[in-house]
Amino acid sequence: MPFLVIAFPVFDPIAIAIGPIAIRWYALAYIGGIVLGWLYARAIIRNDRLWGGKAPMTLQGFDDFILWVTLGIILGGRTGYVLFYNFGYFAQNPMEIFALWRGGMSFHGGFMGCVIAVMAFGRSRGIPVLSLGDVTCAVGPIGLLLGRIANFINSELWGRPADASVPWAMVFPNGGPLPRHPSQLYEAGLEGIVLFIILALLIRAGALKRPGLTIGVFALCYGLARITSEFFREPDPQLGFLWGGLTMGMILSIPMIIAGLSFIAYAWRRGPQPRNLP
Repeated sequence: MPFLVIAFPVFDPIAIAIGPIAIRWYALAYIGGIVLGWLYARAIIRNDRLWGGKAPMTLQGFDDFILWVTLGIILGGRTGYVLFYNFGYFAQNPMEIFALWRGGMSFHGGFMGCVIAVMAFGRSRGIPVLSLGDVTCAVGPIGLLLGRIANFINSELWGRPADASVPWAMVFPNGGPLPRHPSQLYEAGLEGIVLFIILALLIRAGALKRPGLTIGVFALCYGLARITSEFFREPDPQLGFLWGGLTMGMILSIPMIIAGLSFIAYAWRRGPQPRNLP
C-alpha cells in the first residue's frame, strides 16, 4: 500500500441546478471547450503574420463552421463509443444510443467527426481543407484539457492500481478500495497542456504557412500522449486488455500516429505556401 494515499475530493456531478434544469460538469466542459476554442481560433485567423499574409478564411466563415464541428464532435464521439467500446450492449439496447446524458463518448470517434466536418464545410465554402483543419487542431487541446478534468470530477476513467512509489494515488469512490493513478489528470496534462504548448509554439514558428503540418503534429503527439497515458489508465471493463496487453485506446491511436507522420511529411515536402498580403 502507498505510504500516502490522497482521498478523492468527491464532487457533485451537477455543476448548476436551476429547478428541474441540471447542467453537468461534462456538459460545461464541452461548452467551455467550444467557446474558448472559438475565441482562440479567431485570434489565430486575425493574425496575418502567422499565415505569412491574409488568412485563407474569414472570421465569419469560421463562426459558421462552429455548428458543423460541434455536431461532428458529438455525433462522431458517440458513434465511436458505440462501435469501438460497447457495441454488444448497444446492439441489444439501440435506444440507449441516444441517451447522451448518461455518458459514453470516444475521442477517436469525435476526431473522425471533426475530420468529416472540416472536409464537408471547407469544400462547401471554398476554404482550403488543410488550413481549416490546422486551425481546428490548434484549438483541440483546450477541449481535451477540460474534458479530462470533467472525467476526474465525475470519478470516471480512473487509472490502474498504484504502488508505494506513487504518493499521489487516490481511492476513487467507484473504483474499489485500491489506490489508483489519477490518470485523468495525466491525460489532461499531456493531451491538454503539453499538446497545446507544442502546437502554439509551432504556429508561432510559422507552421500555418505549411498547410497540414499542424494537423500532423496534433495527430502524432496526441497518439503518443494517449498511448503513454493508457499504461496508467484502467481499461474499460467491458473490453479489458486486448491483444498482447494492448488497450482499445492504444490500438485506435496507432493509425493516428501513422496519419500524423504522413501529414508532416507531405506538408514539409510541399514547403511554405505563399499568401497574398492584405
